[in-house]
Amino acid sequence: MNIVCIGGGPAGLYFSLLMKKQDPCRQITVVERNRPYDTFGWGVVFSDQTLGNLMNSDEATARAILQSFNHWDDIDVFFKGEKVTSGGHGFCGIGRKRLLNILQQRCEELGVSLVFETEVMDDQQIAARYNAQLVIASDGLNSRTRGRYADSYQPQIEARQCRFVWLGTRKKFDAFTFAFKQTEHGWFQAHIYQYDGDTSTFIVETPESVWCAAGLEDMSAEQSIAYCERLFAEQLDGHELMSNSAHLRGSGMWIKFPRIVCGQWVHWNGDVPVVLMGDAAHSAHYSIGSGTKLALEDAIELARCFGQHADARAALAAYQSARAVEVIKLQSAARNSMEWFENVERYTAMEAPQFAYSMLTRSQRLSHENLRLRDAAYVADYERWFAARAGEQAGLAPAKAAPPMFTPFKVRDVVLKNRIVVSPMAQYSAVDGVVGDYHLAHLGARALGGAAMVFAEMTCVSADARITPACPGMYAPEHTQAWKRIVDFVHQHSDARIALQLGHAGAKGSTRAMWDGIDQPLDKGNWPLVSASQQQYLAGISQTAHAMTPADMDRIEADFVRATQAADAAGFDWLELHCAHGYLLSSFISPLTNQRGDEYGGSLENRCRYPLRVFAAMRAAWPQRKPMSVRISAHDWVEGGITPDDAVHIARLFKAAGADMIDCSSGQVSKLEKPVYGRMFQTPFADRIRNEAGIAAIAVGSIFEADHANGIIAAGRADLCAVGRPHLANPAWTLAEAAKIGYSAIAWPKQYLPAKQQLERNLERERQLAAASTGLTPQQVAARLLEG
Repeated sequence: MNIVCIGGGPAGLYFSLLMKKQDPCRQITVVERNRPYDTFGWGVVFSDQTLGNLMNSDEATARAILQSFNHWDDIDVFFKGEKVTSGGHGFCGIGRKRLLNILQQRCEELGVSLVFETEVMDDQQIAARYNAQLVIASDGLNSRTRGRYADSYQPQIEARQCRFVWLGTRKKFDAFTFAFKQTEHGWFQAHIYQYDGDTSTFIVETPESVWCAAGLEDMSAEQSIAYCERLFAEQLDGHELMSNSAHLRGSGMWIKFPRIVCGQWVHWNGDVPVVLMGDAAHSAHYSIGSGTKLALEDAIELARCFGQHADARAALAAYQSARAVEVIKLQSAARNSMEWFENVERYTAMEAPQFAYSMLTRSQRLSHENLRLRDAAYVADYERWFAARAGEQAGLAPAKAAPPMFTPFKVRDVVLKNRIVVSPMAQYSAVDGVVGDYHLAHLGARALGGAAMVFAEMTCVSADARITPACPGMYAPEHTQAWKRIVDFVHQHSDARIALQLGHAGAKGSTRAMWDGIDQPLDKGNWPLVSASQQQYLAGISQTAHAMTPADMDRIEADFVRATQAADAAGFDWLELHCAHGYLLSSFISPLTNQRGDEYGGSLENRCRYPLRVFAAMRAAWPQRKPMSVRISAHDWVEGGITPDDAVHIARLFKAAGADMIDCSSGQVSKLEKPVYGRMFQTPFADRIRNEAGIAAIAVGSIFEADHANGIIAAGRADLCAVGRPHLANPAWTLAEAAKIGYSAIAWPKQYLPAKQQLERNLERERQLAAASTGLTPQQVAARLLEG
């Protein structure tokens, strides 16, 4: 097989040497536009794991790289005059020029032909010149090859929001350093790391709006560099910044990061495949330092696939199948990290310890227990700091250090013992709206299970507000009495609080129980439906709901007020208004379901008008000492629907109306939705609402272990975590998770104390056995088990 690689970056060089090593008879040529042993850029970063992959693939190359690395474990964060340090991160830096020189030398040793100072304008011509049966397009972010065959590769290229400049300095840094500086125009940040004996990379970044306001667009290169030197004088300590692109005008030095995703990585010119690799195929934001990692691992995988498959089509199919999954994972983490840095302003109200923790965990790859595994002292110090702040907020005596999910939280006069609440989960087990023994057992068990508060399922304010005939209600005296029985049980037998969620099904009403056909209309006994506008939830299947009239609005508002008063009479501690998931009030908020032409339709403010009117009436009827939250769909997951930007605005409107918290769910407004699932997939909505709208938030959705909850609460992404399905599987989920992470200072019902002791002994025995077999400490074993 003759191979030609277009582009002599890490991907093309490493793939070439691996393929030549695999079969010395192959004729392999790398064509590079720059001069021999000449390249641009400063340093690149690898993790210890990436070094292991290199060692397994070509030990000679890996050893040469290792001898040139600068290694560090610490990350320093400078914010508001404070420095926060955490350790155990295991990074290595190497100069980009040095890395490429090593790869070039190794290629030459193995017999790969390197052709320099040659600009490839036509991949077919270069393939014909070298009689290539395989063409590798590793021609970078601005790949000419990718552009030429865009119909095949299906690239999506998105220029991001920040401007950044890649500089260097002779100042040595003994930690990976992040520095944040506030100016009159906004925030700047620097990503700094040493990569050889005397040089450090120094990337300066800021949102484009700040960059323009600071006048950098009109500065020369020298002026831009001088501006950055003044801004980060504290970190530079008298050293200068250097640029390897000073020939460019200042604005040309500052670029936007292009996020690149390709649907396909292979184009066929007849029988000759043209394969994208490295930045040509995908990009990963520099804030997680993984662009070169991805390029090298592309090369490793493609070489491996050719080693396993004699047929080129089979090898390339296996390559894309394997790498696409890994790239998606890393790009997802990189996107989280990139968006955090694009929105630094969002987090600047935080104190330095929490700001640094938020930055460290920004990608969601680094969890609370993973941080503990890396630097137990840092996490212990942070937990002490966080617990002290939580105790102060709750008006309690200074608390001892505790995992963040087990710290208290106060809303109005209600103090929650920890940050875990049981989500409202429909059970479809009421009779004529009356809850009974099933609900007593269901909610009572979960109140005894360690959560700070249990939410009753959506409870309907009238008979025609129900989703199904088996949904609970709060519209008759017998409903109030039935609920009071459950509330009294929770208060008498546990230290948990109990909340009622009130709602109206709207166009999603008059349907069967979930197990009999979710969202399917009843066979008989249907009742009339109302919505913001006329609609069928399931086109051609659901009943048609008619648009609400002014009289409907008055009647339903009165129903909500009456139910609110009944909730107080039943003794509930907390009230939530359901404005999510396509139910009645949600149907007003979403433009997908609201086509009204009156004052309740049109702009977002108008669409929120009726839900806000209902909320205000309820708030007036609900005791001031008791909290009220609002559940919203923060994303409709449909083109033209509610977006996270809208959700922040909605949260601000409810905050102004007196809401204490926003319960941040999403979707279920339209069957056209295309949600992107994953662990903690809705937490970013809570993060934005809490830190942009300035209102407390509840995170929901695929939060299923203590590590998730601890990271969310510690980073200030939410104030409470609502955990649903895990509580269905185990009513004592909160108590069990405390035992799993080794936290014993949690109260169990006195009747269950023998179980607490047994569970903690069993888990400790498992940790000791695992430690004996792996050589790790029990704490390290626990952390790795939580990491999965």
